[in-house]
Amino acid sequence: MNVLIIGSGGREHALAWKISQSSSLENLYIAPGNGGTRLAGKNVDISPTDFEAIKSFSLQNNIELIVVGPEQPLVEGIVDFFREDPEVKHIPVIGPSEQGALLEGSKDFANQFMKKYNIPTADFQTFTLKTLNEAFRYLDEINPPYVLKSDGLAGGKGVIITEEVKEARQQLQDLLEGKFGEASKKVVIEQFLDGKELSVFVLTDGKNYKILPNAKDYKRIGENDTGLNTGGMGAVSPVPWGDDKLIKKIEENIIQPTINGLTKENIDYKGFLYFGLIKVGEEPFVIEYNVRMGDPETQAVIPRIKSDLLSLLASIPEKKLDKENIEIDPSVAGCVVLASEGYPGKYEKGKTIQIEPVENAEVFHAGTAFDNESLVTSGGRVLSVVSKGNTYENVFRTIYKNAGKINFEGKYYRKDIGFDL
Repeated sequence: MNVLIIGSGGREHALAWKISQSSSLENLYIAPGNGGTRLAGKNVDISPTDFEAIKSFSLQNNIELIVVGPEQPLVEGIVDFFREDPEVKHIPVIGPSEQGALLEGSKDFANQFMKKYNIPTADFQTFTLKTLNEAFRYLDEINPPYVLKSDGLAGGKGVIITEEVKEARQQLQDLLEGKFGEASKKVVIEQFLDGKELSVFVLTDGKNYKILPNAKDYKRIGENDTGLNTGGMGAVSPVPWGDDKLIKKIEENIIQPTINGLTKENIDYKGFLYFGLIKVGEEPFVIEYNVRMGDPETQAVIPRIKSDLLSLLASIPEKKLDKENIEIDPSVAGCVVLASEGYPGKYEKGKTIQIEPVENAEVFHAGTAFDNESLVTSGGRVLSVVSKGNTYENVFRTIYKNAGKINFEGKYYRKDIGFDL
């Protein structure tokens, strides 16, 4: 089978690494890929949102399956583009339709969907610039902390949590006046939920689904969860509080109603569905949906899937996922991200990377590229060091030992990932 993966991050390298192990794979391409994905397949210099170029390449290279990594092409309608084009409608794209992608692309849509189908989430109200005074009154009525969410995609920066009502008012006004462009022209104000977070991932063919390993990521740039939010500085799978009892509740109260709701709304959804959850007391609530795998959670989750991932994905277009078995490794897996100095703010690119051979670990690339055959940095999150083992302590000891074997100017990583477990 000829497969094309769309994307260029650590998530896409992990997917490529896993799919490359399948006995049914013939050729693997990654568009645009990074310095590491070329070890698993062939990189193709095409933007994830250039649908015409993706179409041309797919026809020229007899692509039989497209796997979409990031959210942007899904929100922009890559699934609909292929489905509606007579030349490429025979090529299945793993991901939701543009309407399905609204679960991530619009916080208001997601919250209204959950409300309609009785899926537990925080109380919320949505406001625009025209209803700013009503929004101010709502802030005065609710208790802090105040949670403000830009309706659309804002590159992971669209959520603001503050204890001060004065700051909440100012931030709200800034958002509605276009701080993140169209993404924040509508803002959702949510009740703050206090508890333990976890992410649960599902692969669905629109009818059947398989629950993948759960995980937790670490968003803050600084140790002890301080500083600015990032795309994620590390992850662990599974989390101790994600026991069978909780997962059963999540399946019954959240996963099944979500899949059933999508069906009732006639929303075409074939692909990964990410449930960002919080356990409040003994009850799970949804914080957010993502319509793809997380990054860096993927790097910790994928190594725990023992089954042939390509076989699972290939069953989705025919809605035969229920015929597939999924086997999960009971081991613990962890991931630590090595970032560029200055991230998530301004940082320099083009720093030479040196990687000594690692032991009992994998190195997944994200912000890397080749410059005259030298591996260099090309992004904020550069590499992920991943390992598996019997205990959290052993896993992270191995990861940090191997992180020391990788060098580039300005290398930064948190040294406390997993210590809370």
